[in-house]
Amino acid sequence: MLMQFEAILFDLDGTLLDTLGDLANSMNAVLEGRGFTQHEKDLYKQFVGDGMEMLVRRALPESHRGEQVVQACLLAMRKEYSVRWRETTRPYEGIPELLDALRVRRLRMAILSNKPDDFTREMVTALLTPWRFDAVVGARPEMPKKPDPTVALAIARDLGIPPARILYLGDSGTDMRTAVSGGMFPVGALWGFRAAAELEANGARVLISRPMDLLRFR
Repeated sequence: MLMQFEAILFDLDGTLLDTLGDLANSMNAVLEGRGFTQHEKDLYKQFVGDGMEMLVRRALPESHRGEQVVQACLLAMRKEYSVRWRETTRPYEGIPELLDALRVRRLRMAILSNKPDDFTREMVTALLTPWRFDAVVGARPEMPKKPDPTVALAIARDLGIPPARILYLGDSGTDMRTAVSGGMFPVGALWGFRAAAELEANGARVLISRPMDLLRFR
């Protein structure tokens, strides 16, 4: 079935890279510095996926989510994350082998993330440098974030590939809605941050448990 596609569009966090520990440690440092309760790492699986500002809002106590506090904590989060993201973040087991296999099959590859664009590019350059991606796009102020399909469709246009010929691999409902809205084929990654029920409820056509399963799905 993979032969019907010409390109793969990947999410980054929870799909290609396991970033959860560094995100949790960075935000917990922000919370600790302001006397707020910190969170267990696994709870951050529900906080991430919709951009760094939304992560900050979700992590803050409900009584302290005013705009001034959120923006101050967002700046602090960016500062913490800039020095912490390299500590534990790594490609998931099986991702290097998958990318090698896709390269052999000459499938075009691109990345679209709701992580800030500067962090997205820096991490791809540092951790995924052996592989060529035709586009690496993170969140920018002038562009709508996923699940809005605008940027995904712009990537398709730049590649010169119809959306229906692009497989979208992501680990969240946000990713699945992006793929569905953009007319791409949504595949849910079960090794990431969200559960199968969320992926299926938001339109996943296929769920895979390991990266290399992408080469064998029916």
